[in-house]
Amino acid sequence: MLIEHIAMYVNDLENARDFFVQYLGGASNDGYHNKNTDFRSYFISFDDGARLEVMTKPEIEEVEKPLNRTGYAHIAFSVGSKEKVDEMTARLKADGFEVLSGPRTTGDGYYESCIVVIEGNQIELTV
Repeated sequence: MLIEHIAMYVNDLENARDFFVQYLGGASNDGYHNKNTDFRSYFISFDDGARLEVMTKPEIEEVEKPLNRTGYAHIAFSVGSKEKVDEMTARLKADGFEVLSGPRTTGDGYYESCIVVIEGNQIELTV
């Protein structure tokens, strides 16, 4: 079985798309707009075939996203090496994003960092 794509609602659609393209090398489609509902989305494709859909529509509810909650916690991106994890974490921190942890080696052997990037949502950078 293959996960076809993962989707996330955001308030600032263009900012979300630009983040995944600029920092993580995604390639965005031209977007979709349903004129009847004002739903808008972009599919962002990554080198390995994974896809992320970022979406917005009028009147989506903004709720607090505490770190310890049920549901999806983060999206993990393999960047290829410990050095790249360090480099990208430093770049994101310098650009004003909150680094929650790392870079570090976890108890289960992952070398990673976790960063809050878009509207309280997290990504994990790993080897």
